[in-house]
Amino acid sequence: MDDAHNIPGIIPRIAALMADPARAAILWTLIDGTTRPAGELAFAANVSAQSASAHLAKLVEGGLLMSQAHGRHRYFRIASAEAASLIESMAVLGAATHTKASRRPAQPALVRIMPKPFLHARTCYDHLAGELAVQLLDAMLKAKWLEADGKNFKPSTLGSEKLVALGIARPETSAEHTKSRRIYARCCIDLTQRRPHLAGVLGAELLNLFVREAWILRTPHSRVVSVTPKGQEALRQILEA
Repeated sequence: MDDAHNIPGIIPRIAALMADPARAAILWTLIDGTTRPAGELAFAANVSAQSASAHLAKLVEGGLLMSQAHGRHRYFRIASAEAASLIESMAVLGAATHTKASRRPAQPALVRIMPKPFLHARTCYDHLAGELAVQLLDAMLKAKWLEADGKNFKPSTLGSEKLVALGIARPETSAEHTKSRRIYARCCIDLTQRRPHLAGVLGAELLNLFVREAWILRTPHSRVVSVTPKGQEALRQILEA
């Protein structure tokens, strides 16, 4: 049976792939959108190189990871935006169910142990996450750059003009949106803020813009990003628009 007609069969297959602690650790290590060698992923998962190789093969076969060869080494990354969204969504659900099970009010345990820079601004696959990302989406909605489109968003006429001025293509002229059929402006519930930030094609384009213009700087081997003085002023203008 074609996978498209066998959704009840797909769910347990993907769940089984993610249920193993070592494979879950590998996936979470790659959620920042980086490409990493097998040896580094074995270390992150605290397993032997041989065991990591078997886990990685299953994740590639299952469609959650992609691999590419560089010389004698193989490097791995999250296979797609959909796979990254699934991993992040599972983390959000896990944090929510853990909080309910513990019957603790206020902040989830996950938030209490996270360092402040991680909570403030980080990457989530190919888009911005954290407090700053939530504030940015709130500001874009308040300024009517974006409007609701079902569970997701779409740019208004004003928003399209503002985004084009920043160098970001409209949905109808975005090659990634039209060719890959990826959602242009997707709602993604933030893992730590428990409120939506912006994902999809627009989320990725904004992150690319922020990095290209040196508004934010990536941290090596980390999802954390830092806002430069130049970025603080530029983002302030957007947030206060």
